[in-house]
Formats: sequence, structure tokens, C-alpha cells
Amino acid sequence: MQTWSLVSLCVLLGVTVRWGVSLNSYSGAEKPPMFGDYEAQRHWQEVTYNLPLKDWYFNTTENDLNYWGLDYPPLTAYHSLICAFVAKKINPEWVELHKSRGYESEAHKLFMRATVLVADLLIYIPAVVLYCLYLTDGSSKKKVSTVFCFLLYPGLILVDYGHFQYNGVSLGFALWGVLALGLGCDALGSVAFCLALNYKQMELYHALPFFCYLLGKSVKLGLMGRGLFLLVRIASTVLVIFALCWLPFLSDPGHAMQVVRRIFPVARGLFEDKVANTWCSLNTLIKIRSILSSDSQMYLSFACTLLAVLPSCIRLLTKPTFWQFKLALANSSLAFFLFSYQVHEKSILLAALPVCVLLNDLPLMAIWFLQASTFSMLPLFLKDGLLVPYVVTSLGFLFFSIYLLSALEHCSEEELRLGAYHKLLFYLPKLDLAWIVKWKFYISIAVMAGLSVVTVALEPPPHLPDLFPVLVSTAAFLHFFGTFIYFNIVQFSEPPIRKSQKKTN
Repeated sequence: MQTWSLVSLCVLLGVTVRWGVSLNSYSGAEKPPMFGDYEAQRHWQEVTYNLPLKDWYFNTTENDLNYWGLDYPPLTAYHSLICAFVAKKINPEWVELHKSRGYESEAHKLFMRATVLVADLLIYIPAVVLYCLYLTDGSSKKKVSTVFCFLLYPGLILVDYGHFQYNGVSLGFALWGVLALGLGCDALGSVAFCLALNYKQMELYHALPFFCYLLGKSVKLGLMGRGLFLLVRIASTVLVIFALCWLPFLSDPGHAMQVVRRIFPVARGLFEDKVANTWCSLNTLIKIRSILSSDSQMYLSFACTLLAVLPSCIRLLTKPTFWQFKLALANSSLAFFLFSYQVHEKSILLAALPVCVLLNDLPLMAIWFLQASTFSMLPLFLKDGLLVPYVVTSLGFLFFSIYLLSALEHCSEEELRLGAYHKLLFYLPKLDLAWIVKWKFYISIAVMAGLSVVTVALEPPPHLPDLFPVLVSTAAFLHFFGTFIYFNIVQFSEPPIRKSQKKTN
């Protein structure tokens, strides 16, 4: 009972932080002609409410796709429609097609903020609580601390409540999938992940680990017995969920293809803005987009992504344990973020979720990465007027997570899984790797703080207007690439022996 009381307090504090951030500002406020992502979400509501389903993804006289046209899978559109029905009941002006373009009022801001919070309360937050209570090791105090730190992650809060999106829905469904697989409910896990994928197509970052884990488990059980039954059940579940989500669009193949074209807009290019991935960082030295054709860029990114993700997935396929699954989720999402085509800076949230899942197992490394992922979106937050929420939530997360999870006290080589590094560096004298990691963490935090201050306080040179965003994205890229190497090495090391793992596996 005491544990659940503390969890309720953590949830209440998490909700308070979310609501506090949402009161600050939102993307595109009073900035015509597009008015930012807040307007995109509002516009999708009026499109889905006022137009027939067959027109949702097509460019028509009533639906100008150049003005925030729908570019997410059907489940996002259905969610927008549900919100629109509620909005229509409260005030028809909020979803009045064409006339309401750029609509802003205090009542509508309150409504839109509430829709994000309700979605989190229904989907994301329960998944976080149940995962931390049932699938993490340690005392009740440590589990409650993990819940609090998980919910306090600044990146997701700032993007969903400040920049204004519903990433908590897709990430929440994905986390329900992780929770179900961890508890041995493979079919339910498949259902949850299919819902995540049908809400946001970027959940493909997590698709290969789900596939390899379930396939590896089926093979291990025997493809002539229980394994075959499990494989058929999962495949049937996936087909049914996809069919239900896409049913209104399947009567006309051309309609379904138009939805696919909208959700995979390859014409946008290799990357957007100053994103902390390989291609953007490399582009500061070698102008890839000028040297290579669009097709060549696409093939190159596909090949690099596949090569980066294969070792982790093959390892998971041959050793389908829940520990390997969690690490593969982190490695796959980081591989996609670092090397795939058309990456947005907000896509780092897809890597942040599996790292949050590892908060209890590898606290220092997880906290380090999560702090860097928030820092990587600094230019976006400044554009949206979120400087104060960025500073407050980042400092709050850093302090509470290090204190509550005792991250700096429990960072021996064994706890950091650094044993494999000695084998790789056998030709060097024996180093105190734990001490090195700890000091690299201090230096990293200082660099992120320094770049944040410089970006806010100084004007860039006239001939280098993008200097500070480039420095931020490059510094974040180095963090992400280092984390990617670290998690891959950990995945190929010996797993920790824990009671919960024996029970789960």
C-alpha cells in the first residue's frame, strides 16, 4: 500500500511538471503563415471532422496538403477525429475548416493541453508505472525512484507539452508492448506494438527488435511444436490489427498507396535542420547532399542503417532473452537515428524510450544519454520559447535521477558492464575505466551546460549564423555515437544474473 501511495505521488508530480511546461508557450504561437505544430494538430482535427475519410490524405480544394497535410498513419487520424468531436461539442469555432486557420484562444489552449495530458494518463503513464514495478529489480524504494525519474525525462515533456505533439501515445503503446513481452504475453505485446506503429511510422525504429525477439523465441521453442503455434498466433494478431487500422482505406488500393506516400515522404531529403546524426554532422565537412543524388543518399543511408543494426539483431535472434531485447531496442533505435534517411531532431525520443527502460539496470549511462538527448533539441526549444522549462526540467532530472538512483555511487566496472572493454583494449595497460567514465560524465555535463549558455547569451558571427546549432548537434552526435558503441558492447557481454530474469526468461 505504501509503494502505491508513493507511486501516486510520483505520478502527481509528473503531471504537475507536464502541466507547468504546457502553460509556458507552444510551437508557432502567433507566427503566421504556418503557426507551428500546435496548429498542425488542431488542423488535423478539423480535417478529419469536416472531410470524408477518402479525402484525408489527398490534396483537394478543401484539403491543402501544403498546409499541415496529414502525414501520419491512420491511428493518428482517428485520434484527431476523437479530439475533434469533443472540440466541436465545446466550441464549433475550434474545428471550423478554413475559417479557424491559426485559431488561438485561452480556452482552446487549455483544451489542447488537456488532450495531451489525457492521452498520457490513459496510455503512457500507466505503462511506465507497471513496467517499473513489475519488470525492474531492487527494493520498492528503488522501483518508485525509477518511476519518478522515468516520468521526469525532460525531452518528452518539452516536445509534447511545449513544442506540442502526442509522442506519448506511440511511445506508450510501444512500452505496453515491452511490458507484455517481459511478462510473457507475446500476443498482447504484438497488439500493443502494432498500435504504436499504426500511430507513428517512426516506431519502425523499434520494429526489428520486436520481430527478432519473437522469431528467436519461436525458433527456440521449436518450429515443429510450440514455437510454430506461437509464430502463427503472433502473425495472425499482427495481420488482424493492421487490417482493422487500415480497413477504411483498403477498399481502394490507390487510396492505401496515397496514405503510404504521405507517411514516407522521401522527397524531403536526407535530414532536416541541424539534427545530431551522422549525415548532418558529416555534412559540415563533406556536403553529402550536393555530392550525391537523392537516390544515392537513400541507398547509402539504407545500407549503413542495415549494417549498424544487424549485429544487435542477430545477437537477439540467437539469444532471445528479455535483457537482450531491451539492449537491442536501444541499439536499433540509435542505429536508425544515426544513419537512416529523413531524420528529425525529435526522433531521438525513439531512442530515449528504450534507454529509459534501462534506467534501473545502467543508471549512470542512461541518465547521461537522456540528458544529452534533451540537450540535442536545444535549438528547437529556443525557437519555441522554452528556455526556462528546458533549464528547470533538465536540472531537476539530473539532480533527482543521480540522487534517487545513486548513479555515481554505483558505477563500478562490473555495474557499468565494462569488462568487455578490457578485452578490446588488451594491448593497453590496465585502466580504471569506471573512474574514466565518471570524469567523462562530469566533463560532458559541463560541455552541455557551457554550450547551452553560449547559445543563449551570444550572437553568432554574421558569416556563421548556424554556428551554435551546429556545435550543439555535433556535440550531441558524439554522445549518441559513443552510447551506441557502448550498448552494442554491453549486448555482446555476459548478461547480469538476476532473479527477475530467470523468472522472465
